[in-house]
Amino acid sequence: MATGRRQPLVVMGLGNILWGDDGLGVAAVRMLARRFDPPDGARVLDGGTLGLALLPIIQDAGRVLLVDAIRVGGAAPGTLVRIEGDEVAPAVRERLSAHQVGVADLLEAARLLDCYPERLVLLGMVPERLDFGFGLSTVVERQLERLVNRVVEELLGWGYEFRARAASEETLRGGAGDHAGGFRLRE
Repeated sequence: MATGRRQPLVVMGLGNILWGDDGLGVAAVRMLARRFDPPDGARVLDGGTLGLALLPIIQDAGRVLLVDAIRVGGAAPGTLVRIEGDEVAPAVRERLSAHQVGVADLLEAARLLDCYPERLVLLGMVPERLDFGFGLSTVVERQLERLVNRVVEELLGWGYEFRARAASEETLRGGAGDHAGGFRLRE
């Protein structure tokens, strides 16, 4: 049951960082959290492969932007993908990645509990490889910054301005690699 006080915006990276490019959503939100300060009312988090365990976050969110790897028939690896609203659940249900069953269940549970976000968008990228192994493929790694910038642009269109940090501040915060080190929740 929703708390009555909804989080205006949740940006959630999804995926398994131990399964190659499946971890690109997590890598993208980590980069976003390191390089940008979120505005008031915005929450950026690593949803990993938690599936239904994310329901309290989804049910308390007014708007949700998911970032994830997503296969699109015939699209080349590294291609950016945008899916909105009622198209998101079928798209994640049809994917081959193991964590997607949990995301489809999460969205269906939110719909059944009448707490589906008023706006839901999935921004993602076509993976090159989905196999056991830490780290992103070269083609996905090269496009990660472009994906993060697309997330920032999308959110600006929603009225949420994520302000870029100075390069020196990123270095001080440990910006030594886009998916190295620990992850901090930013609100």
